[in-house]
Amino acid sequence: MAGTDSSGVAARGGGPVVVLIEPQLGENIGMVARAMLNCGLTRLRLVLPREPWPNAKAAAAASGADQVLDEARLYPSTTAAIADLSRVYATTARARDMTKRLLTPEQAAAEWRGRREAGTTDGILFGKEAKGLHNDDVALADAIIAVPLNPAFSSLNLAMAVLLVGYEWYRAATATPAGPPGAAGIITMPKETRPATKAELVGLFEHLEAELDACGFLRVKERRPIMVRNLRNMLGRAGLSEQEVRTLRGVIACLVTGPRR
Repeated sequence: MAGTDSSGVAARGGGPVVVLIEPQLGENIGMVARAMLNCGLTRLRLVLPREPWPNAKAAAAASGADQVLDEARLYPSTTAAIADLSRVYATTARARDMTKRLLTPEQAAAEWRGRREAGTTDGILFGKEAKGLHNDDVALADAIIAVPLNPAFSSLNLAMAVLLVGYEWYRAATATPAGPPGAAGIITMPKETRPATKAELVGLFEHLEAELDACGFLRVKERRPIMVRNLRNMLGRAGLSEQEVRTLRGVIACLVTGPRR
């Protein structure tokens, strides 16, 4: 099915960032770009793609969505790709041994719309074609997006998954506003602060984990990855502001150094 009105707006702007983690084939990246532009999304980030970039196969499969590919950015890790984002959503069809909010694409899109009005930037993580996201990547997310499909067969290719999520964003972005920012359950913050970015949260995580390593709390090597993941999930669910992150880091530092005489 094809159809393009060249007089229309190419992209609505302000939508969530699409982050592909270790995509394997250039063709799949191109088809993701095509799906994104269909839904008015233009910001694509690639973490360690298997094939060289730029990629001619991606350009051919994009079917004219060159704007997305031309502006795509490469990153060496998931943490680097999401560092400037305020909230991140992980897409997965598999059950994960983590306590996180579970949303449909429609529910997530409603949040993105409200958060766009509040001036924040969110991202959506999509895993590699064969295995999906690593647990450590999911642990960095604030919520999980799962598409309600036939439980006996819920296999989606990468572009299909992006299109399903992107379509709900486009629907939400073009709907008539329901009220002022904050009216649809969006958390507002004082002007003196803002939602913490992922870089600031990761800095808090690493600060805490370094001190827990030093005091021996994470001494059991076999259990350390699970304990770290649980700590990150717990802190991530708090929806911390930049000011709260600075406060917690100050608390950690004070507990380590003790009172000043």
